[in-house]
Parts: sequence; structure tokens; C-alpha cells
Amino acid sequence: MIWLSWRQFRLQAVTAVAAVAAVVVVLAVTGPRLADLAAAGAAQVFDRLTPTDITLFWAGVIVVAGLPALVGAFWGAPLVAHELERGTHRLAWAQSVTRTRWLTTKLVVTAVAAALAVGAVALAVSLWSAPLDGVVSRTRGSLPGHLTPVSFAMRGVVPVAYAVFAVVLGATLGAVLRRPIPAMALTLALYVVVQLVVPLWVRPHLVAPTTATVTISVDTLDGISADPSGRLDSLTVHTGDRDDWILSNETLDRAGLVATLPTWLADCAAPPTTTAVNGGVRARPIDPCLARLNAEGYTQRVVYQPADRFWPIQWAEAALYLAASCLLAGFCVWWTRKRLS
Repeated sequence: MIWLSWRQFRLQAVTAVAAVAAVVVVLAVTGPRLADLAAAGAAQVFDRLTPTDITLFWAGVIVVAGLPALVGAFWGAPLVAHELERGTHRLAWAQSVTRTRWLTTKLVVTAVAAALAVGAVALAVSLWSAPLDGVVSRTRGSLPGHLTPVSFAMRGVVPVAYAVFAVVLGATLGAVLRRPIPAMALTLALYVVVQLVVPLWVRPHLVAPTTATVTISVDTLDGISADPSGRLDSLTVHTGDRDDWILSNETLDRAGLVATLPTWLADCAAPPTTTAVNGGVRARPIDPCLARLNAEGYTQRVVYQPADRFWPIQWAEAALYLAASCLLAGFCVWWTRKRLS
């Protein structure tokens, strides 16, 4: 049965090996220079990146994000659905191999291949991106840290768990729908939904977050936002480590209650109406405004996941997806044994 599954899967396997090899070669060629930049001084890394470096960083995010969805749709969904659509499952089930062994072998072979392919790409991208995760420029931007939702799902071990989950999800939908194309479309849709739900409502609580009270100052301030009417309605600060994942930012008054920003802050922080000699608007220092906020007892309550919890959250989320995969696989086997003919 393993030999038969391999023969049916070998074209996809060869294609996957070629694609993974291409990604690894590109990253192996461009990666050493980034490691040298990081070794020379992390503060200067971002400002010395080329447009190609930035493009490759985001390409790595997109590739690792998309691979599990693709293997789920193109490897998992047709796994059972093609057999059912063409009727070849009857021939397979007429042999000495049981339905359970037939399905289990196909699932294991495909899931292991998907895990190896996605894991290899995720490892290469993680190693290549390590010098760039969370770097900040004083003049022209930054790149997301490895714990933020933008990068977290494309680093470490979780992409492997995503790939296994996507394959089993696709196989289960294929068994239920009996048609490859609808199963592929629904696999992609449900996988995207899961990937939106987990970072928003599940991942922040896999490990208990930390709550801290941060003094509002120039050193901690990230920004002040206004509502459509122009009234300043909220401000955000960061913790001591820029790589921390900020979950919520709330302004507190002297009594420790959630408060809105005082109305005087808009006038205090507004730019002056006079212009400098060169024609530009002179910047007004915001330090006195922040000092007045502190004097009136305003502080900022920040709920966050510290950067050093990257691996605990990685393992917790990977375990969650693998547990869901086992449940789906069990349902798929039950459905194949009891509901298909």
C-alpha cells in the first residue's frame, strides 16, 4: 500500500523537491550578507538593506503563508475525492487492504511529504530572516518582529503543523463532498478562515499574557491617533523590547480607570501656524504635553506577549493544530468506513 501511494504521489513529490531546492538556493546565496550586516551592528541593518532584500523578506512571508494552503488544496482535497469521482476506490476496497489502512496510508504519506516540504522552506526562510526580524530604522521604517502575527506563522515549527492540518482538512472535505474542485475551493476558504481566527482570538491566550503600566514619554510613545472629527482619542506606547507583541493599549487616569485623552492635548500637540525661514512648518516639541499628562496622573496599561515567549507559543499552537488534525483524521476514517460505498 505504501508503494502504491508513493507511485500515485511521486509527480507531486518531485515537483515539491524542485521548488524547495530553488527556494533554498536563492536564500543560501543571499543570506550570508545579511548575517554579516547583523554581526556588524543591528542598529544599522535596516538602513543598509537593498530593495531586493526587502522584497525577499516579504516574499518569504508570502511563500510560507501560502504553502500549507496550497498543499491542502492540491494534495489533500483530491486525495480521496479523485478516487471517489473516478470510481477507482471500489477496486482498491475489493482487494485485501481495508478501507482504514487504505486511507490511513494515503493520509500519512501525503501529510509527511507536505510536512517535510513546508518544514524545509520554513527553516530556510526562518534562518535567512533571523537578522531582519524586528529591525528598526530611525528614518524610514521597520520590519515586523518574529512574534508579531505578520511573521509568527511563517517562522519556526508552526508551518509544519499548518501543512499537516491543511492536508487532513482537504482529505476530509474531499471524502464528504466527493468532488475535487469543490473540495479544493472549500479547503482554501476554511483554511484562510482558521488562519484569521487563531491569531485574533486564540494565539494571544495560548500562554497567559503580561500586563504592565508604562509611563507615557517620548521614549515610549508610538503614536497618537485622532477620530474623524480631529479629536485626539487614543495613544499607543511600546514596552522596553520592540519585539514584544502588543495586544492592547489603554490609557488610565489617576484612579487607574480607563480614560479618554484630555481635550487640551489636541492644542498642546498641534503644529504651530508659523513657518520656518525655509518654508517648512516648525515642529513643536511634544515633551511638555507628555509631561503634563504624567503630572495629571495619566499612564498607559499595556497587555503584551514578551518576545522571549516565541517558542512556548510556537509549540502550543503547533500542538493545537496537530490535535485538530488528529480529530479530523479520525472523522475522515469514520466517514470513509461508514458513509462511503
